[in-house]
Amino acid sequence: MSRLVALLGGGFSTDEDGLLDDWLLGHARSPRPRVSFVPTASGDAAGYVERFLAAFGPRACEPSVLPLFRRTLDDDALRAFLLAQDVVYVGGGNTANLLAVWRAHGVDRLLREAYDRGTLLCGISAGANCWARASHTDSFGPLTHLPDGLGLLPGSVCPHYDSEPGRRPSYRRAVATGVLPGGWALDDGVGALFRDGVLTEAVTRTLGARLYRVEPDGHGDCAERPLPARWFPAP
Repeated sequence: MSRLVALLGGGFSTDEDGLLDDWLLGHARSPRPRVSFVPTASGDAAGYVERFLAAFGPRACEPSVLPLFRRTLDDDALRAFLLAQDVVYVGGGNTANLLAVWRAHGVDRLLREAYDRGTLLCGISAGANCWARASHTDSFGPLTHLPDGLGLLPGSVCPHYDSEPGRRPSYRRAVATGVLPGGWALDDGVGALFRDGVLTEAVTRTLGARLYRVEPDGHGDCAERPLPARWFPAP
């Protein structure tokens, strides 16, 4: 059974066309997948939840939401709920807070179990950062590094590579100096799918948007390699 993680540079919270969400659902293990939105990084923001339900309610799926700030499920029910999902979709916000809350509730362990059982784990921004061993984040205000992600993907992740001032040079500098391990940088508009930790597909809904592999070059700098991305939907 393949273990799947998808990094999203967009989706229902930022894009009008919903193309990346369509692409994502196409990789679910069921034709009518159970999709749970986890809005922890935003503090379970009500508006964010409403946008998810508005976007996924009309789709061929069974949407649900997992709140943790006003948790209603006991440990057994929480485990049963997460393991029943075909897709776990994590929203953006504060990566450090997200990981801390998950660990307090044991959600980190349950997501690893779901991953091993074939649930597609995915998300945007903080919801992309969390799956890697390390990430580039503004969780503490200024752009910095976070070394303690879930580690389902090796290396590091940097979202918003082309859209937020300072992201690109800050991430490159962190990789070049070894503060962050080499990893994946996503422009907004890109989606990347990993099977068992290996990149198998990259798509883009935005002309010019790319996925990059960024690694130290051994000479105090880094090498940035753009990777092929398929236009989605295909013409």
